[in-house]
Amino acid sequence: MSEKDIVLYTEEDGIARITLNRPDVRNALSREVLQQLSSILDRVKENDHVKAVILIGAGEEAFSAGADIAFLNRATPLEVRELAQLAVTVTSKIESLGKVVVAAINGHALGGGLELAEACVLRVAAHHARLGHPEVRIGAVAGFGGTTRLPRLVGKGRAAELLLTGKVISAAEAHQIGLVNRVVEPDQVLPESEQLLREILAQAPIAVKMTWEALHRGCNLTLEESAQLGADYFGLIASTEDFREGTKSFLEKTKPAFKAR
Repeated sequence: MSEKDIVLYTEEDGIARITLNRPDVRNALSREVLQQLSSILDRVKENDHVKAVILIGAGEEAFSAGADIAFLNRATPLEVRELAQLAVTVTSKIESLGKVVVAAINGHALGGGLELAEACVLRVAAHHARLGHPEVRIGAVAGFGGTTRLPRLVGKGRAAELLLTGKVISAAEAHQIGLVNRVVEPDQVLPESEQLLREILAQAPIAVKMTWEALHRGCNLTLEESAQLGADYFGLIASTEDFREGTKSFLEKTKPAFKAR
């Protein structure tokens, strides 16, 4: 496998698929993987033909088992920090892409792999998948954003238990605590992810984008500030043609024809 093949990209009917392609090492996240992923995300952000993204791992064993442990073992503290900073940049790009990103968790999602999934808007997991932050078990910290995003997804208490014990949980338990949105048979991870995106893409595009922005930004504000942000976005969306079309169609009991304007 050449270095150019470690992250794959395809695009069909407005949905891009990004595949972490290192199945021999359970799709571990090397510096090269993160750099390629970062470049692909930059292109996707500027590609108006792409409306949504699915992030998945190659093979059936792992979405991603996390950072490359062999690299971490030999790296200097500065090199480890640089890797973490690159990963934080990538996860931030996923969150701020302006397009819905679904993590299709087709196998184990551990450490940095789970942190990639946590940065996505939604997560669909195969029932055999295992998820967790085992970093403390090797004397490390969830440094790719896990200490920030996990508590926002499942609450501080549950996040503390997972992060401090290094416990790895089943997809069913991950669903129970709100870490994943849906659990399906392994061969349904991609179809279910695509169906979920189709449901979202059928809605008013600008409203979808602004709803995610309000939700994401609001998590970092006080309750009052977050509510005010939602009110501001509600007023802003009222200036779009889709808002007029949607409200008119509701009153007339017809199906709206959204135009992303």
